[in-house]
Amino acid sequence: MDMTALARTLLDPIQAHRTAGIEVISAADGAAEIALETPRALTNVIGSLHSSGLITLVDAAGLGAILAASADAADFQGVVPLGRSASLEFLAPARGRLVARCRLSEEALGVLRPLLRGETDRARFATHAEITDATGTPVCRGGFDWSVRRMA
Repeated sequence: MDMTALARTLLDPIQAHRTAGIEVISAADGAAEIALETPRALTNVIGSLHSSGLITLVDAAGLGAILAASADAADFQGVVPLGRSASLEFLAPARGRLVARCRLSEEALGVLRPLLRGETDRARFATHAEITDATGTPVCRGGFDWSVRRMA
């Protein structure tokens, strides 16, 4: 199911995403593609996107993929995803237009979908994203461990 509009509605208002210039390209079928133009204000001493910007992009890609697992926008009503831990692996300077891609694993989908259907009130799983630059070169890989709950 295409949840791109829902992902934009929920991710765009987040201040960290606005600061970084996060753009939701797509969120469908348990996968998300999120982009940004490296903001000069968020670069490090070598002109690369600072790690804080990279983790924001990895976080947004994971959230987009979680939203993209929904069959309907109503499935996400009352659902609160919280990151438990995160990791980054730096591969190359991250400059210019960057795109993060995240696809939920079958294992992640297996624990998330019952929560989205209202069959359980919590799920724990991991997401993994790869960030590439405009040439397609991988610049960073990252992951999040999530605790997702349905609030009453």
